[in-house]
Amino acid sequence: MATTTDAPARTELAVLTACCAPDQAAVADGNAQALADMFKALADPARVKIMAMLLNAEEVCACDISGGIGKSAATASHHLKVLKDVGLATSEKRGTWVYYRAVPQRLKALVEALALSQ
Repeated sequence: MATTTDAPARTELAVLTACCAPDQAAVADGNAQALADMFKALADPARVKIMAMLLNAEEVCACDISGGIGKSAATASHHLKVLKDVGLATSEKRGTWVYYRAVPQRLKALVEALALSQ
């Protein structure tokens, strides 16, 4: 038994050109990777807490960070390493303690990447 189907009529869609062209050029590949790495580092709540601690003080001793984020010293050390690896934090060893600071220029890069053009 043969069946026939009535195909709906095809309508041509209009092609729009440059309907919403961006005002700025896209982020360069190298910069995009660096920004993605920083965002990835900040995707963990413990690291966000650490950055908040670092941004609200000139420097913070490693001995205070684990208590501040409610994690073990080893876990805090891991999170600090991640932040240092992407350049969001820097450290200086003094005696037996390590002191950490935020790197404001790196955070500025994140803000500028997300800034709305006027």
